Amino acid sequence: MGMRRRTFIGRLAAVGAAGALGSAGAVLTAAGPAQAAAWKKRLTGADLDTNSRWRVAGTDLGIPYVLENGSIGYLFGDTFNTPWPEGPPLPNDWRSPVMLRSAIHPGAPGGVVFDSAARVAGNGRAPELMHNGHHGIGIDGLPEVTVIPNDGISFPETGRQLISYMSIENWNSAGPAGPHWRSRYAGLAYSDNGNDFVRTPLKWWNSPDNRDPFQMWTMQRAGDHVYVFSVRAGRQNGPMMLRRVRWDRLFYPESYEGWGWNGANWGWGRPCTAILTGRFGEPSVRRLADGTWVMSYLNCQNGCVVTRTASGPDQAWTAEKIQVTSWQEPGLYGGFIHPWSSRDANDLHLMVSKWTRTPDGRSTAYHVSQFVGSV
Repeated sequence: MGMRRRTFIGRLAAVGAAGALGSAGAVLTAAGPAQAAAWKKRLTGADLDTNSRWRVAGTDLGIPYVLENGSIGYLFGDTFNTPWPEGPPLPNDWRSPVMLRSAIHPGAPGGVVFDSAARVAGNGRAPELMHNGHHGIGIDGLPEVTVIPNDGISFPETGRQLISYMSIENWNSAGPAGPHWRSRYAGLAYSDNGNDFVRTPLKWWNSPDNRDPFQMWTMQRAGDHVYVFSVRAGRQNGPMMLRRVRWDRLFYPESYEGWGWNGANWGWGRPCTAILTGRFGEPSVRRLADGTWVMSYLNCQNGCVVTRTASGPDQAWTAEKIQVTSWQEPGLYGGFIHPWSSRDANDLHLMVSKWTRTPDGRSTAYHVSQFVGSV
């Protein structure tokens, strides 16, 4: 299908990911950068039961979020029944997004073990959760390369689940610092049965210069509010923004409040001011059981998945802590925080994607692994 995705992987640019609160660079040792997290297991692949049971072989992301029934859903992006996107053979059953589920705690000796897939009764091919244009026409007649999930959230009060996603316009758009992938818009989809998701008409449009900072979302609820952290598409240099909205008003854009600096102090209900600046990969934010907020993302300057912590979403974030390096996992990205992680030692669980290719572009790995570290 000629899909060219996320072309910076393996050639990370040297443009900074220095946060407004400081950025910890890689700590070099004789063997390479030091790290805090360790590989635990590979979660997807053509040789695993994700393929034999649900035809989920080559895939990425694996964004974990709490479902309305208390178990965990894992959202995967572009998914194939072959080890990597280009096959062989072709066609290779391209789908996105796909969800696998698990009620197993990631800290169990065997790590994450999937027990079901959305829209499947038992074993069988896991279909995509919502309409995807697949190099054709998406919703509302707009051209669309694919649909990529950003994050998921659920509401026990109603049993509803929401997925934030991007409609991808181009995986290789020109940009001031080289090619970046470009989203057409960010959107929301919902499900009232935990399986079938409907894309709403809501669109947070990208700007003509591909610099809108509200394209890649991560969402975390606390009390009556959902806190939305977002960055630009394409892992560009730029701001990270923070908004909040009542949990029952996510479909009402006018209800979103920005967190902003007015020149004297920070406050809600203002135009957004960057809480961090840098070159961010997909952000992931989760509130742990003890109230600690943890953020992770790929630092595109040093090629590492890093974390920060804060006492609240609108409080100061610590400097970066390196969790996973490209020495451990070449071609890494993602780094999504499992919501059942804790501040205990070796109880931070990260879902990390890997996509490696030869110099002529042939894939050699495309999958998701579980890493375990400490905040």
